[in-house]
Amino acid sequence: MSVILGRLCEGFIINCQIFGLTLVFSIPLGLLVCFGSMSRFKPLSWLVKTFVWIIRGTPLMLQLLVIFLGPGLLGWGTPWPAGNSGRLMAAVVAFVINYACYFSEIFRGGIESVPRGQYEAGQVLGMTKPQIFFKVTLLQLVKRIVPPMGNEIITLVKDTSLARIISNKEIIMTANEYAAKGLIWPLFSTAIFFLVFVGVLTLLFGWFERKLDYFR
Repeated sequence: MSVILGRLCEGFIINCQIFGLTLVFSIPLGLLVCFGSMSRFKPLSWLVKTFVWIIRGTPLMLQLLVIFLGPGLLGWGTPWPAGNSGRLMAAVVAFVINYACYFSEIFRGGIESVPRGQYEAGQVLGMTKPQIFFKVTLLQLVKRIVPPMGNEIITLVKDTSLARIISNKEIIMTANEYAAKGLIWPLFSTAIFFLVFVGVLTLLFGWFERKLDYFR
């Protein structure tokens, strides 16, 4: 039993790696995508919105397959390193692109929810656009986006299991190997790993929201 639990923990480390790397890269990328979709340069805005629509409108599982297998099938040669590191890198790239598009819409909604009058008041006070964004808009933006961002981040925890579609040996794929041999309990026990992780995140986001209660 201890050997099986050890292998499940090793698999869950893969889930955690995908989760952590996705957050690190997708949040700043999502902000850039948000600025692109809100750009006054219409061709750029249209291009970014079309890309976001495509990513949000297609399954993440399909995106994983396209990003991992697509370059090779098109004859471009695979850009991914051989072995487990290549599969992990492809999974992270797919997750980053997918979640950056979702985060960009959350950022856009948060920015547009800040009253226009506050932006105009900053201009009257002689503040530059970057000053208005970082000193007026950003703080209120954070308060508004915490709940939807929390939901997406919790969804990301569970979505990491989709990485098995390109043979990343995350926790559910590891448990499935035992299930194929007739040992079912490792598969059901994976729920405990996810429940604990999501529980910790739920407490963390609850604490963070309480810290931002002064923005009312």
